[in-house]
Amino acid sequence: MSTQSGERAVPASPSSQSLFDKIWRAHEVADSLIYIDLHLVHEVTSPQAFEALRLAGRTVRRPDRTLATADHNVPTDGSRVAAQIADHLSRVQVETLERNCEEFGVPVHSIGAARQGIVHVIGPEMGVTQPGMTIVCGDSHTSTHGAFGALAFGIGTSEVEHVLATQTLQQRKPRSMRILYSGELGYGVSAKDLILGTIGRIGVEGGVGHVIEYAGPPIEALSMEGRMTVCNMTIEGGGRAGMIAPDETTFEWVEGREAAPDPLPLDEWRGLRTDEGAHFDTEVVIDASAISPQVTWGTTPSMVCDVTAAVPEPASEGDERALDYMALEAGTPIQDIHLDRIFIGSCTNSRIGDLREAAELVRGRKVASTLSAMVVPGSQQVAAQAEKEG
Repeated sequence: MSTQSGERAVPASPSSQSLFDKIWRAHEVADSLIYIDLHLVHEVTSPQAFEALRLAGRTVRRPDRTLATADHNVPTDGSRVAAQIADHLSRVQVETLERNCEEFGVPVHSIGAARQGIVHVIGPEMGVTQPGMTIVCGDSHTSTHGAFGALAFGIGTSEVEHVLATQTLQQRKPRSMRILYSGELGYGVSAKDLILGTIGRIGVEGGVGHVIEYAGPPIEALSMEGRMTVCNMTIEGGGRAGMIAPDETTFEWVEGREAAPDPLPLDEWRGLRTDEGAHFDTEVVIDASAISPQVTWGTTPSMVCDVTAAVPEPASEGDERALDYMALEAGTPIQDIHLDRIFIGSCTNSRIGDLREAAELVRGRKVASTLSAMVVPGSQQVAAQAEKEG
């Protein structure tokens, strides 16, 4: 059992299982081969996979377990059909996705559809993301769905083809890590601050080769949107996937959504918790009370500090290059750095809760003439709700 500085090994009970163990074992159909419950597809990593199926004369094994959307090449200029996309490559990718999905019978939410959006936003939004599932997508931030107690991770294009054809994935079982938080988040400290502070602690390679479970009272106190932010950024800490055990907050989110089971299998879902004494290869313990609002100053998410701090002195050649690239000087107070642009969006923070928080902060104010601001809702549903709320 390996440990890192500031971390402790966890004694294991032979009969105890972690949340990760339970889901893996329930889906392992052969050695290093797992069944996939939900395959999410978008326009960037799927064209070659569909073409390979076509050339081999294969079909999509479970179209009903596959969901596609256009989400990487969607313009913000009001285009309602793929043909209106100005950029040639972007237009071709979206049109190719539409043709492939029609040919292979895969449900797709493309440009102009009421349910179109970032794949990691619409999955939870529709209720197709559920506890206990295995979920893959040709996108690194698939770990977002782990917030629901699912095992979710990104795959490559050749693996996209394999899942389309077989609904299984060849995958060696990763190592396991638990990040256990104590205390509680302070005023104004968000889920984004929590995970940035964590990455600052473990580094961008701290989770390499691991599935990370986030646990403890500060995690349990987060909304589902906050939990999705934490699991989403597992990748920035080097992890393969991030997971949070489902609880009443999870069940309330899923219940009543269009793809949610009715009734919810609560007895099954409540069993998706790590047993006392379960084995973890590594455990990190972090006092969440010590985390303040965070700002990244460099070129990786681990180059992070408190908003009240100053740009740190470079500790390595990489830090020096980062400061040069960012045109920053060590010792400059973070709050004195001039802002040029503000962006609110992405698969990390573009849900309605994120937009509500931002709106509350700027209510009664205007964007300064010295900077530009852009807000991109994560889905058509989020956009509609935001417009409804003004």
